[in-house]
Amino acid sequence: MYGQHAVAAALANPARRNRRLLLTAEAEPALAEVLPKPWRLTPERVERTRFHTFLPEDSLHQGAALLTEPLNPPPLERIIQNSLGPVLLLDQVTDPRNVGAILRSAAAFGAAAVVVQDRNAPPETGALARAASGALELVPMLREVNLARVIIALQKAGFWVIGLDGGAKATLAEVRAQLGERRVALVLGAEGGGLRRLQRETCDELARLPIDARMESLNVSNAAAVALYEFARG
Repeated sequence: MYGQHAVAAALANPARRNRRLLLTAEAEPALAEVLPKPWRLTPERVERTRFHTFLPEDSLHQGAALLTEPLNPPPLERIIQNSLGPVLLLDQVTDPRNVGAILRSAAAFGAAAVVVQDRNAPPETGALARAASGALELVPMLREVNLARVIIALQKAGFWVIGLDGGAKATLAEVRAQLGERRVALVLGAEGGGLRRLQRETCDELARLPIDARMESLNVSNAAAVALYEFARG
């Protein structure tokens, strides 16, 4: 992963197994301002041109890169026992920047977890971690084979599962007003395609965000932020 905030958050996370920390001369004091020393890993001093050998040319690395192993989050059952926040389920959202931005909103609004489909979701790439701006260390991201089964498990645990759909009759605010203190899970579909049929049919209810008719839809990360705010404000 790369970028000052993503690297600092990973270094501060005791659950991370970090392998190598590469910093330019300018980046080391900047990182120390974000995360004071001592660090759990001794940095290697490199030139900026070194980053172009293992990162895409357009990567905004800020002179900091960290080689680290993926996190191993606890099972969802334990997560929902320890956190009262909503759960987000992403149905084949494949853009790492969107997933990272959703994680950032999830951290900002107190979500318990983000669940993605194992085969149709990006790995924990540097682009995802940078878009998350440290939230990858704060909100568990779970990979599951079958999202419909996760929805059913959440329903059995007392969650009301709401699928976001632009064609739904009720708005999310109208649905929220009827739920009281009941816990919720929000299901968001892929960029362009929306929710798949099985997920739509398994949800307890569908809801829409009231946007201007001249716009067909919101970007999935923006929709997640608006939806999470709707529940956080109450």
